Amino acid sequence: MNTHVEQALLATLANWKAMTAYQSDEQEAVADQFQSSFYVFIDALREWVLALDPKPRNLDELMAMDTMQEIAERLPGPLLLNFETEAELIMDNELRVDEDSYD
Repeated sequence: MNTHVEQALLATLANWKAMTAYQSDEQEAVADQFQSSFYVFIDALREWVLALDPKPRNLDELMAMDTMQEIAERLPGPLLLNFETEAELIMDNELRVDEDSYD
């Protein structure tokens, strides 16, 4: 796996773990930190995908790649749909707008 993607994924997973552990007033701040790290991860993933040569022709080819399979296996279940949606946006060469993020 690309080092930049790996580091961003590890930060996202650590922030997810922290967010799910908090049950207090700090939960909102931790959730914001998680959301930010998730999109840093997605941006790193986007850079990696766009630099691939040859590029996957479609979402199915992208998701079948070993790196994508590894990421999907490491992500908690609740994040898989967001991950797949972002992968689709990457393949469609679309950028998310802030209000399109998952709150």
